[in-house]
Amino acid sequence: MSKKISLHVNGRRFDVDVEDEFAPFLQAEMAKDFNVEGNNDLKKVLHAYVKKTHELYLQEKEIQKIYTTIS
Repeated sequence: MSKKISLHVNGRRFDVDVEDEFAPFLQAEMAKDFNVEGNNDLKKVLHAYVKKTHELYLQEKEIQKIYTTIS
């Protein structure tokens, strides 16, 4: 099954179908970065992308550190 998640950017509605199990996590994360009840501008979308990419970068560094330690 899948669930539809919506976000408004620059006055346009974007719908994304995601797995039911993933949907609550995505909704919670989107609520941290976006106005899920209203409109979001492109600057906000770019800021959220950079923030999430930075989080991924830090996770990758930590994984490499752990891998190096156990190798």
